[in-house]
Amino acid sequence: MARRRTDAEAIQTRDSSMNEPVVIQRGLPIVLMAIVQTITPPLVAVAALYLIGRLWGIFFEQSPSTAAVIVILIFLVLVRLPRDVSSNLNWRPVAVTFGTVGQWLLLMLVLALVGYSTGVIWQYPARAVVTWALVTPILLVASAFIVGHGMRRVVLSAVSSRRVIFAGYNGTSLGLARALRSNATLRLQVEGFFDDRGADRLNVEDDAQLLGGLSDLGSFAKQQGIDVIFIALPIRHLQRVLDLLDDLRDSTASIYYLPDLFVFDLIQARSSELHGFPVVAMCETPFYGYRGLIKRLTDLSLSLCLLTVASPLLLVLAAAVRLSSPGPAIFRQRRYGLDGHQIIVYKLRTMMVTEDGDHVTQASREDLRITPIGRLLRRYSLDELPQLINVIQGRMSLVGPRPHAIAHNEQYRKLIKGYMVRHKVLPGITGLAQINGARGGTDTLEEMEARVRYDLDYLRRWSPMLDLKILLLTVMKVFGDPKAY
Repeated sequence: MARRRTDAEAIQTRDSSMNEPVVIQRGLPIVLMAIVQTITPPLVAVAALYLIGRLWGIFFEQSPSTAAVIVILIFLVLVRLPRDVSSNLNWRPVAVTFGTVGQWLLLMLVLALVGYSTGVIWQYPARAVVTWALVTPILLVASAFIVGHGMRRVVLSAVSSRRVIFAGYNGTSLGLARALRSNATLRLQVEGFFDDRGADRLNVEDDAQLLGGLSDLGSFAKQQGIDVIFIALPIRHLQRVLDLLDDLRDSTASIYYLPDLFVFDLIQARSSELHGFPVVAMCETPFYGYRGLIKRLTDLSLSLCLLTVASPLLLVLAAAVRLSSPGPAIFRQRRYGLDGHQIIVYKLRTMMVTEDGDHVTQASREDLRITPIGRLLRRYSLDELPQLINVIQGRMSLVGPRPHAIAHNEQYRKLIKGYMVRHKVLPGITGLAQINGARGGTDTLEEMEARVRYDLDYLRRWSPMLDLKILLLTVMKVFGDPKAY
């Protein structure tokens, strides 16, 4: 194993500044912190320029066009948007220092060329320009250290660890496992390895734990709530990889392949690098990095506006439900949310019963359990209005796969391959399936299979414009959908 250790350590020392996979991090706090980390350098440089200008009597109000050009150049040179939010977490003091100073020298060169070519540079005292050129890089490095430290604190405090297992024990999987253990900010906790070869044959290192064979991996992932799975099987074992993926269709774990391979039915596939190891996302959420920020901000802004406008109507409807039949106005039911974790979903009660057990009977068109006011609410989907609160809480999204009762989830996950993959995103109030007629009760297995196909297609095709299209079509279909009852 000496050669294996050397190879792994050599790979770990390679530059990992490429875009890293979403496996590292997701969540609004990290995205917001990454934005702060990205825009801080130009803001610091502009603030220093303004203060030094005031100190030396340079009033930019007298030449606003010149000041605007300088500020634009500062932002163009100093802002470096990462290919993925997670690359901001790869924070190394020495690299940050040299990178910041290098960017600053480049900015000075650009400003000097522009200044000399236009003659603007002679309008400013040399002492002011020199002071700015010498003081600002110190401020930039200091701010980078402060923001970088703050980002690590946010990661460690706001993000719970994700549990990781490896399919296949070899130099690549062992090296990546060690790299993950050495970086706490990744919040990835390595549980162990699965391989069909025995521990004696593999000569397992002391810092690695063999948990079982490949046939045991699927049940272990489901029972132990594993979040991330790295498949490190050789390409020549393609059928074993396919069998393993088939076994994992009932799991909500994020799945990555080492190394590069694009021969599978993938969800949000993309290649990237993690601590020098090439990886391919085989089953992951589309809402990584800044895409997640766009999705969350859209949900929050629209939900707050809709809830504000609909509040009077919601209060009237809740009172009507409460007064027209015995029982609470708001019906709370356990359903599966992101990554298969249980959430509580709110609805206006439309039935005489509030089922939330191991057996839940789906509503039918002539269902006697539905109250008169409940039938009206269901006809126009007004019973879904309280789910705007779920969206604001972060449990749901405006658009996504509809959440099913837990009893139905446990039933269909055993019957439909890939059923649980739909939980790689937040459940939605409406979705691609609903605007295509796959809403309401699912009396047959084929109807549920059709709904799941639309849900998985949504994961593959997601874009902000698709969400907008679904929302607009939902409004149009509310008043003419024959499956609304």
